[in-house]
Amino acid sequence: MLKQYLKKTTALVLFGMVGFMAVAQSNSTTKEKPKPRILVSSDIGGTDPDDFQSMIHLMMYSDLFQIEGLVSSPFGDGRKKHFLDMIDLYEKDFPKLTTHNKNLTNPNDLRKVCKQGTIPSAPFKGYSTATEGSEWIIKCAKQKNNQPLWVLVWGGLEDLAQALHDSPEIEKKIKVYWIGGPNKKWSINAYSYIAKNHPNLWMIEANATYRGWIIDSESPKEISSEAYYGNYIQGRGAMGKAFKNYYNGNVKMGDTPSLAYLMNGDPNNPLTDSWGGSFTPINRSSRNVFERNTTIKDTVAAYAVLEWRFKGPKMNVPKDSACFIFEAGGQKWPGYCLGEGVYAVRYSSKKQETCTYVTTSSIPELNEQKGQFVSTIPWPGKQTPDDYKLGKHWYGDRQEPELFLEQQQGAKTISKFRSEFLLDWAKRWEWLN
Repeated sequence: MLKQYLKKTTALVLFGMVGFMAVAQSNSTTKEKPKPRILVSSDIGGTDPDDFQSMIHLMMYSDLFQIEGLVSSPFGDGRKKHFLDMIDLYEKDFPKLTTHNKNLTNPNDLRKVCKQGTIPSAPFKGYSTATEGSEWIIKCAKQKNNQPLWVLVWGGLEDLAQALHDSPEIEKKIKVYWIGGPNKKWSINAYSYIAKNHPNLWMIEANATYRGWIIDSESPKEISSEAYYGNYIQGRGAMGKAFKNYYNGNVKMGDTPSLAYLMNGDPNNPLTDSWGGSFTPINRSSRNVFERNTTIKDTVAAYAVLEWRFKGPKMNVPKDSACFIFEAGGQKWPGYCLGEGVYAVRYSSKKQETCTYVTTSSIPELNEQKGQFVSTIPWPGKQTPDDYKLGKHWYGDRQEPELFLEQQQGAKTISKFRSEFLLDWAKRWEWLN
């Protein structure tokens, strides 16, 4: 009788323990945060080598993300091949890396999601024709998933604008962190299309905050841009060897804050601290439309959309045909025919400056149009009737004077985490020692 009682008691205890462990395991699984779904749109291989550095960083932290797309959206000579070249380097280091972290993404899985996006910049209307990259954005965004797709834009907005034009409903399924600034200048028409037609997009527009990675005046010397390579990267694997090819190994990685934003902090609340900065809601995007040549008396906000419209002959050419060149700061942009004898060009200044411009064209009325303007900070600047009105989920650089780093608005919201971030990365470089 006693034996039977003990057997029953033991069985009940064991059953209870198994049940408790199952519940505990279930609760643990429930509480575990899912990995963010990300798609990177990059101008890797284009005009700025820092995307190569950011790609190395992404692959070394690939265990933290569901990487659903790597879209080549270049300005310049960048192509999908440049993604694939970096993955080849990662593959060489992969066996050693996975002895320390078995959850890193397999190189072949990364190759499968590499897509070629648009090569030319968007015309005045802001979109053109679908690309492999824009269609992939749509496909990923439409997947049935409780999580949003984070679109991290390291260059131009062309493929994102095309995707939103072709499938407007994805606006509600994505969240965007865009490294603007100079990229806004090159991608001004695509930006204008999105701001005008998709103001309710969930968007972080980082025009200056990201420079908290680049400006290292407040960092310890051992992790300065020049010293970090020698102290933590040199001699470590194929990726470490290749890192020297970009800015001579000086750490720039101006696009990495978009990724770091998802690594540390609450990404659903841009107002709070994170490795990728903190931001403020903005309900408008500065825009100025001029139907005349501007002068030094004209003051605009840095990062504003500037649009000049000129009168010319009524020509039998398709709308959005490039008919003149606008040159400012030694760089050139196409100007377009809008029809009915109206021609226009857009530009955005990436800093506070006094800028001089001139046009060239075979059309006499559009040739040698000259002018100046002065751009100032912070952004958005003084309100104008031309501003794009934005929804409640568009965020920009913080404007408090104490958060400026040099002339860069909001940059201190990132620079204060620079040491923490880079020393964390140094631990992963040690895996390749």
